[in-house]
Order: sequence, then C-alpha cells, then structure tokens
Amino acid sequence: MISMLPNRQVIRVGEIEIGGRQPVFIAGPCAVESRGQLWRIAAGVKQAGAHILRGGIFKPRTSVHSFQGVGAKSEREAVEALGWLKDAGQAFAMPTITEVRCESHIALVAPYSDILQIGARNMYNQDLLVAVARQGKPILFKRHFGATLEEFLSFAEYITDAGNADIILCERGILSFGKGQAFARYTPDIVAVPILQRLSRFPVVVDPSHATGRRNLVFPMSCAAIAAGACGLMIEVHYAPAEALSDGEQMITPDEFAEVVRVCRLIHAQLPA
Repeated sequence: MISMLPNRQVIRVGEIEIGGRQPVFIAGPCAVESRGQLWRIAAGVKQAGAHILRGGIFKPRTSVHSFQGVGAKSEREAVEALGWLKDAGQAFAMPTITEVRCESHIALVAPYSDILQIGARNMYNQDLLVAVARQGKPILFKRHFGATLEEFLSFAEYITDAGNADIILCERGILSFGKGQAFARYTPDIVAVPILQRLSRFPVVVDPSHATGRRNLVFPMSCAAIAAGACGLMIEVHYAPAEALSDGEQMITPDEFAEVVRVCRLIHAQLPA
C-alpha cells in the first residue's frame, strides 16, 4: 500500500495516492442525514473534483442537545447510514472516510469505510489509537486543538507501534484567544504543514472547515494550505448549508468547492517540484 517520494510516504487508497504528486481533495457533508442528502452531495463533489467522500455517522458534539449523527440513534440506523456511505463511494468511484468515535464503534465502522478517522477530541485516546491501528486500514489522524506538534507526532507513534504506518496527519486548527474567537472558531496553523512534513514522513492534509468554522474563510485558508505544501484538503460541503443539521456555518456549496479545487490546483502547479 505504501510507496515513497524522496521525503514523504505515499498512501494508496484504491486508485488515489495521498502524499503523491497531486493534491487530494476529501469532501462531503459534516453529518450524513439521509441517503438522498448524501447521494446529492456525493454527486456534486465528485463533479467538482473530489477524490474521497467524507461523511459523519457518529458526530462528537460539544452540546448534548446538538445533532449527534444518525449513528447515535441506534445500531440499526448506524449500519444503514454506513451502507449509504459505502454505496455512494462505490457509485461515484470515491473511497470513503468516516470518524470512529470510540472503541465500540470500530467493528461497526471498519467494514464500510476505506479510511478511518480519529477526530481531534480523541487524539490523546491511546487505547482507541491502538485498536483502530490494528484494523490495518489507513488512518486520518487529526491534531487536537490544544496539542503541540511534538504531542501530535508522539501520539501518532501509538498507531505505528501497533503495526500501522498508513497515517495521514490532519491539521484542523488550534485554540484562538482574545477577540480572534469572534471571527474564527480556531486558528489555522498553516506553519504546521511544512514543519510536520519535515519532522515526519507522513502526508499532511488540512481541514479548513473546522480550522475556521466560517464558510467565507474556507477558500483563502485552502489556498494558503496548498501554498504551504499540504498534500490535500478535507472540506465540508452541503448543497444547502443553512439547512444542515450539523456545522452548517462552516460548509460550502458544491459550486464553491469546485472553485476551491480549481484555484488550489493552479497554486499547486506553481510550487517547486
């Protein structure tokens, strides 16, 4: 599954190379709400240039009163929604990714998702990291919003120590302070991209949706991430963001996503080989 560029590991998922010579675009809804919603978004992001389909089944939320994802209702509904994700990925020729929120979800999620995501809140969950690593699937590993880069890479070693080196590091913003919190949910740590790629061999992607929490900031931060050398982007997309049950304020439309892809490819083409 793994090949090497001069200073970087390249992870192959189906026909997609993460860390290869072209940026990879991961896109889809924050939360899967229905089969129709997922398929409509999947069709839109595929046409816009997405390579990998994302969709949350189990959603970690700050408030217990927020939508927790279809998977929070029952195991039966979780399996049904995971089936929608897998089927949409196959129908539109895109590998899939979804978050594993706890150890009890692993056996449920693994058969349906090509990449397993460890969310920011679970970066420090050693037992979960080890258990997910043993599935033998690529892992997208998100940095906690309060973690140093040293901590981020140290906890990635729990995955490699369990025998899985197929790790995609994901920068998704660090804690803001003062009045900055009124303008963006977190601070996108763009400088982390070249630093992480110098300190490790893992490909690094950036999630500008969670890093900013504002749809009007997704485009400029996507451009900045690619200019800094990110191997790809993970972006939340919805055809009607205002109607989304989760994080609508940070999702962009398929047409807006298409423009992100177009401009980011132009930026990448100007980078040194």
